[in-house]
Parts: sequence; C-alpha cells; structure tokens
Amino acid sequence: MASAAVSSAVEDIVASSYVGFDSITRQIEHKLLKRGFQFNVMVVGQTGLGKSTLVNTLFASHLVDSKGRTEQDIAPRATTEIHAKSQVIVENGVRLKLNIIDTPGYGDLINNEGCWDPIVKYIKDQHSAYLRKELTAMRERFIPDTRVHCCVFFINPTGHTLKPIDITVLKKLSEIVNVVPVIAKSDSLTLEEREGFKQRVMAELQYHQIRLYPFDGDELDAEELELNERVRNMLPFAVIGSESSVIVDGKPVRGRKNRWGIVNVEDENHCEFVYLRNFLTRTHLQDLIETTSQIHYETFRSKQLLALKESSAKAQQPAA
Repeated sequence: MASAAVSSAVEDIVASSYVGFDSITRQIEHKLLKRGFQFNVMVVGQTGLGKSTLVNTLFASHLVDSKGRTEQDIAPRATTEIHAKSQVIVENGVRLKLNIIDTPGYGDLINNEGCWDPIVKYIKDQHSAYLRKELTAMRERFIPDTRVHCCVFFINPTGHTLKPIDITVLKKLSEIVNVVPVIAKSDSLTLEEREGFKQRVMAELQYHQIRLYPFDGDELDAEELELNERVRNMLPFAVIGSESSVIVDGKPVRGRKNRWGIVNVEDENHCEFVYLRNFLTRTHLQDLIETTSQIHYETFRSKQLLALKESSAKAQQPAA
C-alpha cells in the first residue's frame, strides 16, 4: 500500500512538472508560415539547353518565358544581360517567394573571355547589398534576401567532357555560391553514354578541385551524411525538362513525344529529374539557404569588414 502511494505521488509530481516548452516548434512553424520563405535560384548555361523549361518544370509553374523572344526583343541579348523574375508559389499553406535569375546566352560568343564576370559580379552584389542593409543603424527587422542560394549549372550533353571555359566558370562560381551541375537534355545520350559522360565530368571536377554542393559539416547526423553521399554519387543530374503533357497509360504526364516513343520527365528510368526536384525542394532547400548565409555570405562579409578595417587603419596613420 505504501509503495503504491509513493508511486502515485511520483506520477502526480511528474504530471504537474510539465512546462510546455516543447510547443516551441509549433510557435516557430506558425511564425515562419506567416512570414513565408525566399528561395533564389540562378541558372547558368548556353542558349538552347532548356534552362527556362527546366525551371518551369521543377516548380510546376510558368516562371520564365521559354517560348523565345518577343517582337520587341528580336536582337540577340548580350551575354552580360541578367534577368531576375519573382513569383510567389503557395503549396499546402506554405508560401514560397521564388526568384529566378536567368543568365541568357552564357558562353555563346566567339570570344568568351571574361563572360563570367557579370555573373560573379551579380552574386557578389547581392551579398554586398545585404551587408549594407545589415550594417545600417536603423536596419529592417527582416532584411530582404536577394542572395543567390543555388546556381544550377547546365552542361552541354556532348558526351565527351567539360570545356575549358566550363572549368573556369565552375571554379569561380563554386567559391561564392552553391553550385549544382546538371546534364541538360540528357535524352540525347544513351544510358551508357550518359554514365560515361558523368564519370568524365566528375573526374574533371575532382582534378581541378572544384567543390560542389552539398557540403558535409560536424552538425550533420548519420542520416544526413548518407543522403549527401547519395546525392554526390548522382552528380551531375541527368535531366529533361518539359512543360507539355503527353498521355501514358491513359494518364497525362509531363514529357516529350518522339517518333520512336515518349520520354516521361518524371520516370526515374528515363532521367533524374525527380531526384533533382526532390533534392532542391524536399530535402535540401533550407540547407541551401543556410549554407549561403553561414558559408558563402559569411566569407564575403569577413573579407569586406577586414578590408574596411585595414583601409580605416591606413587612413588614420600620420603622413610621413
């Protein structure tokens, strides 16, 4: 009887000691849902590789015009011309402000020397703008984030290897942004050609010590590390984009119809579009945002503040 009474008393104490701080996750989720999320994606690649089509396919929306130029835009656009387009997408109560940065005509000119400079400058300019707002005395409560969270780099499906200009651009981009390479229009390669092309591309990237996203860190658990390893083994993603619907087994699917058959964009046996979509939106979207802030932006911020400190110290030195 005494033992039962003690046990009952302990249970009452435990029950009454509930604080309720475990509800903090619901509180955070509520605030984040009200505020919404911002995701900025840059696409880099030659004209005709299907950059706009793939973006529209990824986010199931017509975000970027992929039907060609308008009458007012008949003349070819300069390689240095960069366009950004924003659209809010709502899914199950989650509001995502998606910002697509298109870099039309990359590497299309005969002389492509320095053609990467506008792209690099654009990414750094977004870091710089964020830093300026962060350092103001009366800064905004929530600073608008235009920093590029992910750069999808489109590789021409030649079946051979990367071009020297691709290596140069990837080196420069990987130092300032999360780079995710994809093989565009991969249905132009056989499965054997595609696998061999992948291996040659990754061998080139490893030889030149180009660091691609995702990155591993001490804070990741075993499951996250395993997921990152699976993603790295799949790079570059062999993808196909399509905004058209075709009928397969009586059901409409996004795909491309050829004389010899139908390519289903969402069929894992046809391409790796589904893996890329899951990677960008379902498993790594938040990590892409955090990595941009904690690694790329922090590196830029440190360099800028150190340069500012050195410049200030030199200005205070007495003239000889």
